[in-house]
Amino acid sequence: MHAQSDPHSSPETYYVPPPSIWPLTGSIALLTLAAGFALLLAKQAIGPYVIALGLGILLIMLIGWFGDVIDETQSGKHAGQVDTSFRWGMVWFIFSEVMFFGGFFGALFYARNLAVPMLADAQLLWPGFSAAWPTAGPGGSAVPVPVAPWGIPALNTLILLCSGATVTWAHWGLLKNNRFQLSLGLALTIILGVVFIGFQIHEYGAAEFSIRDGIYGATFYMLTGFHGFHVIMGTAMLFVIFCRSVIGHFTAERHFAFEAVAWYWHFVDVVWLLLFVFVYWV
Repeated sequence: MHAQSDPHSSPETYYVPPPSIWPLTGSIALLTLAAGFALLLAKQAIGPYVIALGLGILLIMLIGWFGDVIDETQSGKHAGQVDTSFRWGMVWFIFSEVMFFGGFFGALFYARNLAVPMLADAQLLWPGFSAAWPTAGPGGSAVPVPVAPWGIPALNTLILLCSGATVTWAHWGLLKNNRFQLSLGLALTIILGVVFIGFQIHEYGAAEFSIRDGIYGATFYMLTGFHGFHVIMGTAMLFVIFCRSVIGHFTAERHFAFEAVAWYWHFVDVVWLLLFVFVYWV
């Protein structure tokens, strides 16, 4: 494989991009975010402003870097093995996300099925500590009132399942070169994603416990919170793909960016189903 100056790559060549400022910009953004979070934990007034600055730098990096990638794709530089590399990169990225959520589900299982019963049997926390789930908060405070599964969580499950169907319908439209079906399917998926986020925010506002209310509150908000963040990111990516589809960037033969976002969205759907079963229902 070798780098090439020709703007069009082929299966026998591999496009190597020129030096870019965006990786350094992303590193600065992440460092700024980490510093802001540390200041926030230290209860420094400047913490939120540093976090906002980090988010701003990160947004600039995302727009600039992905803009460059889009330009390279549209100019025909990402063909052949470059496209294959992108696909494998997305596969490994989703695998890393599986491991990320697997860690939190593992923490939930360990706390609920192993640690809490063991501590209750040994009476190592406080007199009368019970192994019932959810457990009381620190120091024997009130037991958190769980969110009822057949209210907003069940509705959000239906919404995400429908969104998985609409993004698949959009994909079918793209394969048939039906631009109307493609755009409508993406628009419906975006709307469903926004509605899901709205219901999640409402659920948080109505919840009678916080992340500080023992291991139940911690695992609940970590799992649902990170999932909600992924839905927000997925919705933003779908919006970008929708704009690109309206412009006419995708064809039935070449549309990996659409496929990558669709894979990510289906992953978010599957994680929510596991959340609904193991966090809300069981």
